[in-house]
Amino acid sequence: MLLGILSDTHDQLVRTEAAVEILRTHGAEVLVHCGDLIESPIVEACSVLPSYFVFGNNDCDNVSFLKQAAAESGAVCLGWGGVFELAGKRIGVVHGHLTSDLRRVLNDRPDYLLSGHSHLTHDFREGPVRRINPGALYRAREFSVALLDLETDSLQFLPVPR
Repeated sequence: MLLGILSDTHDQLVRTEAAVEILRTHGAEVLVHCGDLIESPIVEACSVLPSYFVFGNNDCDNVSFLKQAAAESGAVCLGWGGVFELAGKRIGVVHGHLTSDLRRVLNDRPDYLLSGHSHLTHDFREGPVRRINPGALYRAREFSVALLDLETDSLQFLPVPR
């Protein structure tokens, strides 16, 4: 199972659509957005595949619109953070700006913790949890997304053109 991960799109619809297409081309079967979507068209752009998302610090004013877009497009809104299971793995998702949400999700003992907020890629283990940030599609030196193979535990960061 290939999981496409993106974050911090900040309402950059054309770039988000390009990123989603890159992930689809590389075989992504499910998408996870780690927050800072800003507007509902981003939810719709990600919903070409089964998708999950969380709110980020820049989504505060649009929570109701994003929830509505999720309901209309079939995306799963995890609120400010949550855990879901896919291919036998527990996947935690937060934006990364609130320590309380981070702790709450880590207490659910996920195999992976996906986050955004910093606009920088990272991939490291903290105890049994692999923590991944795909980078950003806004205000980043290089735009990127990530592709995680849940069966082999391999991860690729994929560049997204400017």
